[in-house]
Amino acid sequence: MPKLTKRIVDQAEMGKADYFIWDDDLQGFGLRVFTSGRRSYVVQYRAKGRTRRFTIGPHGVWTPETARKEARVLLGRVAQGENPAEERELDHKAITVKELCQRYLEDAKAGLILGKKRRPKKESTIYTDEGRIKRHIVPLLGTRRVKDLTSADITRFLRDVAAGRTKMTEKTGKHGKTIVRGGVGTGTRTLGLLGAILTYARENGIIEANPAHGIRKAADQKLNRRLSEDEYRLLGRLLSDADRDDQLATAAAMVRALALTGCRRGEVLNLDWREVDAANSCLRLRDSKEGASVRPIGLPVVELIEARQDDAIAGAVFEGTVEGKPFIGFPKHWRKILGDTPLADITPHVLRHSFASIANDLGFTESTIAALLGHAQGTITSRYIHSVDTALIMAADTVAGYIQGLLDGVQFTRTTYALDRGARAAAMNRTLAERLASS
Repeated sequence: MPKLTKRIVDQAEMGKADYFIWDDDLQGFGLRVFTSGRRSYVVQYRAKGRTRRFTIGPHGVWTPETARKEARVLLGRVAQGENPAEERELDHKAITVKELCQRYLEDAKAGLILGKKRRPKKESTIYTDEGRIKRHIVPLLGTRRVKDLTSADITRFLRDVAAGRTKMTEKTGKHGKTIVRGGVGTGTRTLGLLGAILTYARENGIIEANPAHGIRKAADQKLNRRLSEDEYRLLGRLLSDADRDDQLATAAAMVRALALTGCRRGEVLNLDWREVDAANSCLRLRDSKEGASVRPIGLPVVELIEARQDDAIAGAVFEGTVEGKPFIGFPKHWRKILGDTPLADITPHVLRHSFASIANDLGFTESTIAALLGHAQGTITSRYIHSVDTALIMAADTVAGYIQGLLDGVQFTRTTYALDRGARAAAMNRTLAERLASS
């Protein structure tokens, strides 16, 4: 066998079938001549009992000298136990970020991806994940191979989302649209999802380490907006006006429920009569953000809900135009009630935050407030609880009653319930009198 030189390679003629010219100076290094006349440099070796062939590249791009140097490197790797041909094959099969996201969503929908408290992700969470993948992750990283991602790529992704590189306006349905703005908060939340997807990739053997670990994120922007007492009184006047408008009356009742309970918007929108336990002054939510939970409610809330009940034992408490179905279009009605007023900037979550702030003002502890709001550290999660702690009912009565008073325009001179000895004495005497009367 001759030593491969430029002259020999240039003179190699095409045949009726592909053939090889092997180099006599470096065993395993050769030239493949195709029937088309194209010529490529190759390395042939044995690994795991099989003959494997690795294509270095075409003649013209590679010369015999540069191809021989590359062949020596490859054969050295083979001597150390590596398998370049197999590695290239796996490299070509490496999945992209877009393909990884598709696998992740498929497993999430099948209940195989666990979320909070190691429960399968909810449909609403998966829907949010799909939006973030579609609008941020895929546009910026979708074509990248997962195995090639570095921490620098993840940091750049976070900065691009925060800077608004993915902002867009997307049509949804016949008349709707979704406005995607990006921003620091969106970047932080989307990075959290991307990190979870890359952890999924690591657990499934696609990558060895998660490049999103250790990436510095902006600190969460804690919500500080709360209603002042004057703003509560203004809200009460706006709701009274809305009560007189048949188109806004249901939405106004929902706003009152949000203000008096501190519930999340979805918990009120989807509230079912089967979840209302007026006798025990609580809501037995079947599927809140924290899972099933029992939520104490004050007497003003009980009266608000009972005023809506006819003979229904199931179906939506805040019914829409279709009998038994939840009210739709709440965001639009919210804007109609509060738009062009000093309260135009608030959201339903501001009412939740304000409820907690009022409870704190009234002297209730963090654990009590957590139970009233259904936070993970304080929620009553057992569906089998038939009566709620009396102390929690009293707390719910106090907070809801105080907020109801503000909505009605009351001017309070004292806010700290725990220090109001007169109120405490009156409540204690009333309780004792009731006990004596019943004995």
